[in-house]
Amino acid sequence: MATLSARRSPAVLVTRPQPQADDWVLRLRALGQAAQALPLLAVQALPPQDPGLQAAWGQLLAYRLVMFVSPNAVAAFMAARPAGDGWPAAVWAGATGPGTVAALRQAGLSSDAIVAPDADAAQFDAETLWQQRLRAQDWAGRRVLIVRASEGRDWLADTLRAHGARVELVTAYRRVAPVWSAQQVECLREVAHDPGAWAWSFSSSEAVRALPQLLAAHGLDAAALLGRLHRVPAWATHPRIAATVRQAGFAQVHEVSPDPAALVAALAVFPQAD
Repeated sequence: MATLSARRSPAVLVTRPQPQADDWVLRLRALGQAAQALPLLAVQALPPQDPGLQAAWGQLLAYRLVMFVSPNAVAAFMAARPAGDGWPAAVWAGATGPGTVAALRQAGLSSDAIVAPDADAAQFDAETLWQQRLRAQDWAGRRVLIVRASEGRDWLADTLRAHGARVELVTAYRRVAPVWSAQQVECLREVAHDPGAWAWSFSSSEAVRALPQLLAAHGLDAAALLGRLHRVPAWATHPRIAATVRQAGFAQVHEVSPDPAALVAALAVFPQAD
C-alpha cells in the first residue's frame, strides 16, 4: 500500500464497525476521497431466535416507541421479525441519526413511522431527538422499548422514565474486539510512519478507548505506536466523542456531521503539511 503524498487530502481511517465501515469507505471513495476501513469495534448480533428479541416482537403492538440506538440494532432486531409481520402503524421507530434512519427505511418502514432529529440538526443524539420530537408527547403510562447493545448510554431511558414512561431494554447485539487483516495491520504501521497523510474518523467513544488494547492484541507495540497515531488529525461525529478523543491524547481533534460528504468538505479545507 503506497503512502499518499502529504500534499493530497489525507486518507481517512474509518473506525466504524462492519458493515458500516465498508459502506463509508465506498461512499467516501465515490466522492473522490481516499479511505481505509479500520474497525475498532465489531458487532456480534444475537441469534434471531433469542428469547428477548422474540418476546419483544410478540408485544410490539403494546409499545408507543421502539428506540433503535444504531443501524446494528435495526439489523439485529429486524432479523428476528416473525415471517409475515409488518411494522404496526401505531408504533414509532426512533433513531438518533441518519444512518439508523436509512437502516429503518431499508427494513421497509415508512417515513411516517420513523421519529428522528431533523435532517439539518446541529447534532444527532438522544438529546436532540428528545427536544425536537419526543418532549412534547404525553409519556405517562406509555411503554417504550429501547433496542441496544449489551451495554449503552441510559440518558434517554432515564428521561422517558422521569416523564412517566414504562421503559424496557432489549439486547440485540454485543460489541466485541475486531480481528484485523494483515493489510490493516500493515496500514497502521504506515499511518505511524507518516501521520500527516491520514485522518481518523471516530463515531464512538468506545472505539477510541479500544485502540491501545487492539494494538497489543495484534502484536503491535502500543507504547511505541500510540504517540505517532495520536499525531494523526481526528474528526469526531459528536462533541462527547470529540472530548473522549482529546482525553485519549490526540493532538488535533475536530467535530463534523456524521455524513461522508461533510467529512470530505472538512478535509478539503484542512491545512496540509508541506
